[in-house]
Amino acid sequence: MDYISSFDIRLSKDVYYAGETVAGSVLLENTENIKVKGIRVLLRGKVHATLKVVKSGERRTIKDDQYVLDEKLLLWGKDKNDESEGCPILARGSHQFPFAFELPQSTLPCSLESRHGTIRYYIKVIIDIPYASSPQGVKYFTIIGPHIDCMEEKYLSPLSGQDRKTICCWCCQRGALALRITVDRTAYVCGENIRVRAQVENRQSSPQLITIRLTQHVEYFIDKGVLGENKSTNCIVFEHKSPPIAPNSQGKYDSTLEQPIKVPVVPPTLIGVTRLLQIYYIMRICLEDEKGNENLPLDFPITIATVPYRIPNSSPPPIEYDFCANHVEGGKYISPEFRLGQVYDGEGEENNREEEIVLYRPVYAKISERKVGSPHYSKDLRSGSFTRIADSTLQMLTESNGSRRRSIVIASPVLHEKPIIPSSQQSTTNPLDNQEQPPKDNEPLLIQRPSQIAIQ
Repeated sequence: MDYISSFDIRLSKDVYYAGETVAGSVLLENTENIKVKGIRVLLRGKVHATLKVVKSGERRTIKDDQYVLDEKLLLWGKDKNDESEGCPILARGSHQFPFAFELPQSTLPCSLESRHGTIRYYIKVIIDIPYASSPQGVKYFTIIGPHIDCMEEKYLSPLSGQDRKTICCWCCQRGALALRITVDRTAYVCGENIRVRAQVENRQSSPQLITIRLTQHVEYFIDKGVLGENKSTNCIVFEHKSPPIAPNSQGKYDSTLEQPIKVPVVPPTLIGVTRLLQIYYIMRICLEDEKGNENLPLDFPITIATVPYRIPNSSPPPIEYDFCANHVEGGKYISPEFRLGQVYDGEGEENNREEEIVLYRPVYAKISERKVGSPHYSKDLRSGSFTRIADSTLQMLTESNGSRRRSIVIASPVLHEKPIIPSSQQSTTNPLDNQEQPPKDNEPLLIQRPSQIAIQ
């Protein structure tokens, strides 16, 4: 290693999709002629999960790995299994070794960084020097996946839900609440606006707000031991509140006419892609009074996709890439191995320390807010490769691919209950015959049990 003055890995780009070619080169400069048995490059995609559990009063840390990509290529010299005599000599000077890997067309999980689990894709280069420690370099890149298209038919169907409630105080009825919600579609790319339409009937003595809350659910699984271990975390992606609905009145709400409900940058939905973790999103819509009490909660599954919705006969919206929001899983944790910064020594003010340098963070697809879409990275991302010197090579682990699927089923049973309609507007027709049609302007509020989400 004393004779190697420069060692770097460069890729043609930092963001890839399934089926694309990962192309790059290894740059090496040595000041003397050195014996090098071979220069190998590896393409790896690794899912890792770490859980801390307590068993019989004893704290344990259990880990598990799953490789979704594992390919290797010999750039120069002989393979490590070649036992022939003699060792090639790499002449002094500057060298460039190009390489290329074809990513499979199969479903690949997105890159992810969280405290309990990671999904990392990287290029690793090993310079095999006999009778010495082998220099190794690692270059991380981002995969945008899995392929989820908002134009699929199952995501274009609107969802609707209704519920009513009569609040009683001892033997007296104080009034009724009724809520009807319609969501145009269920799949969105980050940066898109979610359209929510609602009808509210408030027969209470206090005003009511419509609260819209999207929650991220992340579950980790490690199938070790008798029953295995699992852990789940929940993060609120966004919370939106409508203008108040006055007491003893009816009101309509359309999110496109108020403040837009934009999806922030978050990891896409991962269900049944890897056996170690999964990510899904639930949007809860309810009524909230002035004391913060929630009534009539309705839950809708929302899919975060990677291919945006396209309007027919028009150009597709431009896509750019950005870091995940720092309040959800995937954005609020940066591994120590990707952070560089000075250690605070107790002298001077802590606020005057140099800004921390982040070597790598995954990015995610979003709708571009600019006219011309181009990759967008913040100033704390450094494009240089992350190089590490190790004394031994990385062992290759192979495991069979498994999957754990979490299915979400929407059930909206129609119950023939009497709607809340003023006596002057009562009708003998039943407006619940078509559930997927949005309410008309002159249509009275319909009453139905809330949509139920069955988790299997």
